[in-house]
Amino acid sequence: MNIEMNYKRWLNSPLVKQQDKDILKKMSVEEKNDAFYKNVEFGTAGMRGILGPGTNRLNEFTVRKATVGFALYLLEKYPNALEAGVVIAHDNRHFSREFTLQSAKVFNEFGIKAYIFDSLRPTPELSFAVRKMKAVGGIMITASHNPKEYNGYKVYDENGCQLVPHKINRLVEIISSLPSELDVEYTPTKIKGKTITLGQEIDDEYVKLVEGIALNKKIRKTNFKIVFTPNHGTAYVNGMRIFKDLGYDVYPLLKQCTPDPDFSNTLSPNPEDDRSFIEPIKYAKEIGAKLIVMTDPDGDRCGLACLNKQKEYQTFTGNQSAAMLLDYILTYKKLNNMPLDNHVIYNTIVTSPLGEKIAKEFGLKCESFLTGFKFIGDRIDYYEKNGGPTFEFGYEESYGCLIAPFARDKDGLQAITLYSEMANYYDKKKMSLDMVWDMIGEKYGYHLDEVYNLPFIGPEGEAKMKILMDTLHSNPFIVVDDNPVVRVEDYLISKSFTKGKNGIKEKAITLPKSNVVKLIFKDHSYIAVRPSGTEPKVKFYIGVVSNKKEVDNKKRVKALLDGLKLVLELD
Repeated sequence: MNIEMNYKRWLNSPLVKQQDKDILKKMSVEEKNDAFYKNVEFGTAGMRGILGPGTNRLNEFTVRKATVGFALYLLEKYPNALEAGVVIAHDNRHFSREFTLQSAKVFNEFGIKAYIFDSLRPTPELSFAVRKMKAVGGIMITASHNPKEYNGYKVYDENGCQLVPHKINRLVEIISSLPSELDVEYTPTKIKGKTITLGQEIDDEYVKLVEGIALNKKIRKTNFKIVFTPNHGTAYVNGMRIFKDLGYDVYPLLKQCTPDPDFSNTLSPNPEDDRSFIEPIKYAKEIGAKLIVMTDPDGDRCGLACLNKQKEYQTFTGNQSAAMLLDYILTYKKLNNMPLDNHVIYNTIVTSPLGEKIAKEFGLKCESFLTGFKFIGDRIDYYEKNGGPTFEFGYEESYGCLIAPFARDKDGLQAITLYSEMANYYDKKKMSLDMVWDMIGEKYGYHLDEVYNLPFIGPEGEAKMKILMDTLHSNPFIVVDDNPVVRVEDYLISKSFTKGKNGIKEKAITLPKSNVVKLIFKDHSYIAVRPSGTEPKVKFYIGVVSNKKEVDNKKRVKALLDGLKLVLELD
C-alpha cells in the first residue's frame, strides 16, 4: 500500500472532517506510516484497532465499510434478513455509541431491521439477545480489554456466536471487493428498515438465566465480603443485580463503576494485567473483603483475587481460576448425583492441560480448539443439532469461560456468579482459594502456564513477525535450555510431527488452519507461539508441570522463554 498516496487521499477528501485533517497534519513519520501502511484488517476476530483517521484505524469510514459488507453478506445468506434483523450492542469506549448508531443507519438503508440497546451492554448479553430476538446476526462494538486508544467491531451469526472461518471468509471477500473506505457507495432502499430499542425485558431474562446457573443457592453468604469492579465497563448494572438477588455481601469499587472511556481510575482495564488489581486490593483491605472479582470493559472476561492463608491478596491466572471452577462444578454435581454422563468440556490449543486432566478424572471428554471462543460456541451448536455430548464447561486461558450456553460467547457475569459461590463454599470449609489450588496441584501435578507478549509495531514490526513465524514453521525441532523438542503441532499446515527412535511420525490436524506453532519438549513442557489476531504482537504460551510443589516452575518457565528468544535471536 502506498502510504503517502493514501495519506494525501484522506488529507484532501471533502468527506474527512477538519478536526481529523488537523490530526493528520500533526502526525509524525512513524504515526503516518502506522496509520496508512495497510487497511485495518477484518479477520476471523472482526476488526480491532486504534481510533483515529487513517486506513489502519477504527473510524466512521472503516466501520461504515465493514457494515456495508456485513449487510450485503446477510442479504446474500439469509432470505429473511430484512425482517429478522441484526442486534447491535456496544461498550464504554470512545465512539462506541456513534459506531452503533451509524451501523444501525446503514442496515436500515439496506432495508434491514436493527435492534439496539439504550446504552452500553456486556458482550454476552449481545450474544443472548441475538438468540432471543431470532436475528440473523449481531455486532458488538468493543475493544474488549485493550487500552483506551482502541475500539473494535465483532460480528455474530444467528446463533449468537462469532463467525467461524468458513462463515466469515465470505464476509471478508465481500468487504475486500468494496471500494476504499472513503469511496464506498450504495443506493438506499425505498422501504427503510427500522431501528428498535430493546427494552428491560432482555436485561431481566438474561440476568435471570445467569442467576439460574448457581449450584448451591442455599449456602450461607454471611461473613464473606466481595469487592466487585467492572473496570469502567459494561457489567456494573447486571453484576450488581445478580449479587444482590443471590444475597451476596458485595461492595462495588464505585470509582471504577462509571462507564468511563478513558479508564481514569485504573492503570489497566485488563484482568490479565496485575495493575488492574491495585485499586480493588486497596479497597478490599479497607473493608476486609475475602474475594475480589472483576470483569473487563465488555464483560466477557473475569479476573479474581482472594485473601490467602498468609492474609495477603493473591491473584489467579485464567488457567488457574477456570481449573478450580471446573473442579468445583464437577465435584458438586457428582456429590449431588447430577448427570455427567456423555458431557464434554472445551478448551483451546494454548490452554493448560490441567483442565483436561480434571475432566478425565470425572469421566468427561475434552475437546480443544484454536484460540477464539467462537470455535467453542460453534461446537456447542453443532452437538445440539447432531445429538453429540452435552456441553458442561468451556474456557480459554485468557480469563474467559462459559457455564451455561444461553450465550455463545465468554460470559464474565456467569463467571463472577460461580467464582463467588466457589470461593464462599470453600471459605465455609475454612479454605482459601490458594489452599484449593494447592489441593488440585497435589492431585494432578503442579501446573504453571503463563503468557508473554512481544510487540511488533508498524510495517517493520510486521516484517519481523513474519520472519519469526517462518523460522518456526521451517525449523521447529529446536533445543531450548538443553531441552529438545519431541513433538511439533503446526496449525498452518495442519500437521503434527513426533520425533521418536524410528524417525518422525506425521499426523493430520483436523482444526482450521491458523498461524500457530506449538512445541512440546522432552520434559512435557510446551511453548505455543502465535501472532495476536487483534494487536501487533506475538504471544508466547508457556507451560510446565512438576510432581512436587517445591520445584521452581517460575524459573523453568523463564528459562524456556529466555532460551527460545536466544534460539530465535529475539531482543
